[in-house]
Amino acid sequence: MRPLRYKLGVALLPLVFVAASTVPGRESRDPGDGSVTHRASLRPVVIGRSTWHADEKSVHGKPQYDRSVKAIFIHHTDNPNDYDCKTDVPAMLLAIEETHIHDMGWDDLGYNFIVDRCGNIYEGRAGGVDRDVRGAHTEGFNVDTVGVAALGNFGKGQKVPRPMLEAIASIAAWKLDPGIDPRGRVRLVSSNDESRFPKGKAVMLHAISGHRDAYETTCPGDALYAKLPWIRDAAARLRAKAIWTT
Repeated sequence: MRPLRYKLGVALLPLVFVAASTVPGRESRDPGDGSVTHRASLRPVVIGRSTWHADEKSVHGKPQYDRSVKAIFIHHTDNPNDYDCKTDVPAMLLAIEETHIHDMGWDDLGYNFIVDRCGNIYEGRAGGVDRDVRGAHTEGFNVDTVGVAALGNFGKGQKVPRPMLEAIASIAAWKLDPGIDPRGRVRLVSSNDESRFPKGKAVMLHAISGHRDAYETTCPGDALYAKLPWIRDAAARLRAKAIWTT
């Protein structure tokens, strides 16, 4: 993924960051219309689109919803890593949204969530963080999956901050369907010949995969890709602590 520009000087609201909670609780069943409230006991704090001043007027159409989340795809945005989490991030996210809409022709920002180096989780694509919003993040495999982007460049030799890894694991633990092992594999079907697999081909991929697993790219960078086993284990540990009810 090419480097994305970002604008400074945008009027920003003060951000309040709260630690995520993993207190056991209830899980709501999916009624089949994408309105499921996912696994409340695992829900991390997510900073909404209004805080980073998403350009809602440029968004095209209405969100699409799936009925499940079978896999998480991890990306990086290829931005510089020396940003300030409080002052720079909102403008960086707005620039990514503008690139996805105006340069790439997408309806909205492609990723469902973006995580900064301090471990803060941001709402990406509109539609409701508690719903199964279909993103535009992994060609051929957007259906029944969630795209999580690490804000920065995590190619070979880069350090991936621990708070970022923990935040990614918390999203995976929260969003993956009950019964899916974050350390296991799931069956997905390609919907596009531009992916690594021809349209209609069923493949077994990790429940927490890197972008490169499904598309010809170096994303999410060698350093972050090497941390995927750690993320899978951390997500599994979080889910093991949760109480699952129906």
